[in-house]
Amino acid sequence: MNRPLALVCCCTLLGAMAGCDPSSPMSSGVTRPGGAPAAPTASVASIARPRPFQAPPATERRPVVDVLHGVRIVDDYRWLEDWNSPAVQAWSDKQNAYARSYLDTMKCAEAARARMTELENAVGVQYRAVKFTGGKFFATKVQPPKQQPLIVVLDSIDNTRGERVILDPNELDKTGHTAYDWFVPSPDGALVAVSLSEGGSESGNVHVYSTDDGRELLGDVVPRVNGGTAGGSLAWNADGSGFFYTRYPREGERPKDDMDFYTQVWHHDMGRPTEHDTYETGKDFPKIAEIALEVSHDGKWVLCNVQNGDGGEFIQEVRSLAPDAVGWNRLSTYADRIVEAKFGRDSALYLVSRKNAPMGKVLRLALDPKVGPGLGAASEIVHEQKDASVETTFSERNGLWLTDNRLYVLYQIGGPNELRQFDLSGKPLGSIPQPDISTLEGVEPLTGDDLVYQIDMFESPPAYFHYVPSATGGTSTKTALVVADPPNMPRLTVKREFATSKDGTRVPVNIIMPAGLKPNGKTPTIVWGYGGYGVNETPGFSVRRLLWLEQGNIFVVANIRGGGEYGEAWHLQGNLLNKQNVFDDFYAAARHMIDKGYTDHEHLGIFGGSNGGLLMGATFTQHPSLAKAVVSSVGIYDMLRVELSSNGEFNITEFGTVKNKAQFDALYAYSPYHHVKNGVDYPAMLFLTGANDPRVDPMQSRKMIARLQAADPTGLFILRTSGNTGHGMGTPLSARIEQSVDTYGFFFEQLGAPYRPIGSPNR
Repeated sequence: MNRPLALVCCCTLLGAMAGCDPSSPMSSGVTRPGGAPAAPTASVASIARPRPFQAPPATERRPVVDVLHGVRIVDDYRWLEDWNSPAVQAWSDKQNAYARSYLDTMKCAEAARARMTELENAVGVQYRAVKFTGGKFFATKVQPPKQQPLIVVLDSIDNTRGERVILDPNELDKTGHTAYDWFVPSPDGALVAVSLSEGGSESGNVHVYSTDDGRELLGDVVPRVNGGTAGGSLAWNADGSGFFYTRYPREGERPKDDMDFYTQVWHHDMGRPTEHDTYETGKDFPKIAEIALEVSHDGKWVLCNVQNGDGGEFIQEVRSLAPDAVGWNRLSTYADRIVEAKFGRDSALYLVSRKNAPMGKVLRLALDPKVGPGLGAASEIVHEQKDASVETTFSERNGLWLTDNRLYVLYQIGGPNELRQFDLSGKPLGSIPQPDISTLEGVEPLTGDDLVYQIDMFESPPAYFHYVPSATGGTSTKTALVVADPPNMPRLTVKREFATSKDGTRVPVNIIMPAGLKPNGKTPTIVWGYGGYGVNETPGFSVRRLLWLEQGNIFVVANIRGGGEYGEAWHLQGNLLNKQNVFDDFYAAARHMIDKGYTDHEHLGIFGGSNGGLLMGATFTQHPSLAKAVVSSVGIYDMLRVELSSNGEFNITEFGTVKNKAQFDALYAYSPYHHVKNGVDYPAMLFLTGANDPRVDPMQSRKMIARLQAADPTGLFILRTSGNTGHGMGTPLSARIEQSVDTYGFFFEQLGAPYRPIGSPNR
């Protein structure tokens, strides 16, 4: 129930609904005197950029020297890593004040904030994370202006009038900084287990609530079930008498530095103090284990899926819950390449294997309590598809869904996806119809062979559908769980083109813009990318992105390597020693927008978060003249120190370790922090981070901004640190609005894009 590294992020005052004036001193390009020229890519012209209106706060250099594999490395800003230092906190406060001195004077700020608030609130109710159990529908409900989503229960998805609120986190914390991480209803739907955390920390304790009246069962609070990168999981016994859960070390069990590692599986009996909970398995799991749990529909088996960090290595364990059964059985090892496993309703386990099948195949393993399950008894029922890759996301447990008589398999086709159906022997039964360039997600099996699922697209808000299969193809009906169009929303269109990367690889480029827009070679354009952990950048609507698009601008989503859009090979071509391919792909996608006449360097911005923040850092250090502006949220920049942060070891399987010579060489070759050069004219940059981030240490942003300010003294490099948020999960509505205004306001200002309030006669 976690996703590796990612997100987005915040403006104020000045003028009564005035638009951004591109001719003003703050947004006209002023060529800076002096300084060495940029080290541009061949044939790329240097960019003239505006001066900041004041100098940034001075940052003291305190050099520390490391020697790694014979390489001498000087780190001037190591001291900024220590957040407990009063000097670091004082430095951060000064940087925040500097950031606000720019962001609060952006001329579009007030009008953009008003529109962003209107968009977020006017869209109104949104239902997410729909689950069906005990004949009831459970969901989270976004209900502006409430800061956090509610957890509700509905009798029907065709009529929401009878819904009941089980938990309203806004009542628990009036500040809006307490959020749910995830929730799991009991099989009969009578109870709901909820992980709650504070301030974006994702450090969650499980609370149990009654579905009927929302009453909390105070004796069943289980601490430290969820964490940042490793997430957390819970699976109920079939009779609701207790649940299996992930347990982080308790105080005194491990050294302080190990408290977010060594997750194990324990069991809680309802009504008994958590001190009496019992250990199940996990003592021999890797230190960086990430765990997902499931109990079979008949209650006879429990499954433990384990990922070794974030790099895509898995093992599975199962155990029979029969009274005379003995312990857990190790079903698979890393070498077996089982990347997903789920119980069917037919006393069988269904598995996605990538062994000798990088696009994925499906196996079926019959379960018998009298015989210890072994992978050798599994049979292949769905062969590897050459045109698509099975889409599996460990934290979301997607890829396979089982009903009474059908197997539904989600396939990636380069960013968009599709859901194909088979009978339980693997016979193909066709695909569920969906629009082009769309995402089918949120799949939840109902009774029989029915499904509920959500369709999302770049150009329109999402909606849930009810699918009823038949021998002639089945029918899909839109439910009442529909997100309304925002007010005054323009019609959008999407073009899917392909850029050519440095090594000749074709990279999908999804170009979103208002219908009828004719790009003129200077159309303000933002290019977004991620490229890591096998994460797929799938089509999806963003009300915050609309703030940019409705002004006649372009937004681009690139499906670069490092993701899983074309299967395991696409991921592996962008991790460990191959990470440079990710940066080359993104550069090619951005260049594509220039070369094809959509925009130019002066009107191009790049945007990414988390692992995508690393992408931003590598892109602007390798190609400083590519873009005019950069926004990087919760990013990673010092690749030689990542693994030393509190959760850094989880990322070794994706990035590598400095302890390995070849991996060190690769990391050092692209590490953004170590490739900032004095005298280079870098693009204007806004960095955003959250003080409570459990996934990417905020020191990454602190060190990088200090290095940039020193290297390019007349450039604009600002750091916005939020004191009450983390990696983005659980961020309150009001904070999300401010992050959006700052982010897009920065692009409006820097790219010379006029902002005209919606309804203005000049629009």
